[in-house]
Amino acid sequence: MDWGSVAGLVLALAGILIGQKIEGGALAALFQPAALVIVLLGTSGAVLLQSGLRSLIAGLRLARQVFIKPVDNFALVRREVGSWHATLRNEGTRGLERHLAAARTPQIARGLRLVIDGIDAGIVREILERDTDAFEAHQRQALKIWDAAGGYAPTLGILGAVLGLIHVMENLGDPARLGNGIAVAFVSTIYGVGLANLVFLPIANRLKAIVAREVLKVDMLTDVFVSLAQGESHWLIDDRLASYPR
Repeated sequence: MDWGSVAGLVLALAGILIGQKIEGGALAALFQPAALVIVLLGTSGAVLLQSGLRSLIAGLRLARQVFIKPVDNFALVRREVGSWHATLRNEGTRGLERHLAAARTPQIARGLRLVIDGIDAGIVREILERDTDAFEAHQRQALKIWDAAGGYAPTLGILGAVLGLIHVMENLGDPARLGNGIAVAFVSTIYGVGLANLVFLPIANRLKAIVAREVLKVDMLTDVFVSLAQGESHWLIDDRLASYPR
């Protein structure tokens, strides 16, 4: 669990609740089911229309990495590279078969298979870079749903406010029903702006950093497999890896 992300979300929400309390307002006034339905369902529908169901599901799954920290295994990859190189030098490409069977990711399996098959280093780079582009495009398409939600939520909040005011105008002759309409009007705006700036956009920006680091890791693997296909020495491969994070 990434407790920093959890703490950030809790602090953001607590700031609103504490501020409401300091101003002397009732916390219950911030909980309006109608306003929440307008903002959440409206935003979800707009994002679904823009991105499609597959991207929406992929984006929701990707968001788990904000709160459940992904394994940062650059060091593990370096150890694996040393093992691959030693096996290739001592046993040849056939020896890499056992590493292929234990591959942790599709990128590693793909690279090892190309080296085992004796594919030219230039073609190895071309294939793996194309795979990297596809991987990055898929990840960025998934995280775009959070950018989109951050853009639509405030607008839906305003729409909820307008609907609440319409409700108020329809019931001017019934003072008992005016309060609920006014509450929906103002709280809808709070929900829209608050969710966009405290939840959706921070998640989007955090995911951009996570995806960028994952793409960097895939780029490092591409360099490794091209080096193995070229038969480079272990120290030269290490020198290439030195420019990547540790």
